Amino acid sequence: MAESITVDARGLSCPQPVVETKKAIERSACSEIYVLVDTMTSVMNVSRYAKCQGWTAQYDKMPEGGFKITLRK
Repeated sequence: MAESITVDARGLSCPQPVVETKKAIERSACSEIYVLVDTMTSVMNVSRYAKCQGWTAQYDKMPEGGFKITLRK
């Protein structure tokens, strides 16, 4: 079993990053999920959804642009 997975939602407009995160949460037994997004709006929406599902969310700005959201269960 993988310990983490990465969802690359860069280039997707809302609500697609949340939809892709939802799929990952539902299909994965991982305790850590990384979500890559382009905008702060996507960071906020993905984080809000994940927290409603019982996950913690933390984000970092990536040097090449965009954001990496770390979700932990």
